[in-house]
Amino acid sequence: MSLSAVLLAAGSSPSPTPSESTTPAVPSLQDAQESATNAASWVEQNWSTWLAIGLRVLLILVIAGVLRVMVRRAITKLIDRMTRTVQAVDGTAIGGLLVNVERRRQRSQAIGSVLRSVASFLILGTAALMILGTFQINLAPLLASAGVAGVAIGFGARNLVTDFLSGVFMILEDQYGVGDSIDAGVASGEVIEVGLRVTKLRGDSGEIWYVRNGEVKRIGNLSQGWATAGVDVTVKASEDLDRVKATLDEVAEKMSKEEPWNELLWGPIEVLGLDSVLLDSMVVHVTAKTMPGKSLTVARELRWRIKRAFDAADIRIVGGATAHPEEEAAADAAAAVAAPSVYANAESPQSAAASPLGAQRPAPK
Repeated sequence: MSLSAVLLAAGSSPSPTPSESTTPAVPSLQDAQESATNAASWVEQNWSTWLAIGLRVLLILVIAGVLRVMVRRAITKLIDRMTRTVQAVDGTAIGGLLVNVERRRQRSQAIGSVLRSVASFLILGTAALMILGTFQINLAPLLASAGVAGVAIGFGARNLVTDFLSGVFMILEDQYGVGDSIDAGVASGEVIEVGLRVTKLRGDSGEIWYVRNGEVKRIGNLSQGWATAGVDVTVKASEDLDRVKATLDEVAEKMSKEEPWNELLWGPIEVLGLDSVLLDSMVVHVTAKTMPGKSLTVARELRWRIKRAFDAADIRIVGGATAHPEEEAAADAAAAVAAPSVYANAESPQSAAASPLGAQRPAPK
């Protein structure tokens, strides 16, 4: 091989370079046109699906909103009708005795609040589940997780749930209201506020009791229906029963005709007879049906009038074994004087033994 042929072959082959620079490929107009065509075709294929989903979601939201407004408005009208009915009855005589406007108003507001909250929760919760189902989301794991979380919250807040449910049923059943005097077992007093979780009571000494509704096992309402005022009159066993009964009947008739007792008394004052007969006394029971919460007031006034009437009729009221005035005057005056003590004589052996050693006197010879 000649030298010229070698040089020619070496010149024809590319010589390696130490560093070969690579420049990024610039997309051409044809590539951009192809990408735009693919995007347009994807939108064309899926726009109907997305539009249907959007319209479905919008329709669910509109229906849920309209239904929620209609239900809340219906509940509000129902509560307003109940309030107007109470106000109409309040002007009558029986309405003034049996209806407490403030109590019924608060009860109506509480019932309306509970119903509106429950309706909103049900409607919005159902709408949320329907929207998730529209997006093809599997609701089974979500519902299972919600069930487990609900069970955990129920165990952790079971007292709160118990208080809430008890408060709802107390309000719905109208067991008590503001202004009522109740005995709830754990506390007693006048109801000043009724809540879904806690009831506030004001005790006889002015204290305020916060009673959880779930802790109330029994309720004695002292302000519903009527009350009974009972008075026991204890007189001597030697008194004339006919005269005692006549005096009591006179007191009862006079008290029933005077104001304001004629309004507080819902029945005649009755002398029921003898409750007990002892050797030196007997008990006559007097009772009367009164307005709720006024039994103590009527009983105090009845005792006052009976005492004055018995004093005027010279009928003695006794309480147990009480000495008569004539017996007290004839009692021995010396009975109140203490017996003489041996320590009064300074020469007695007891006095000498009780005196200090230095002060002891020599025994007489």
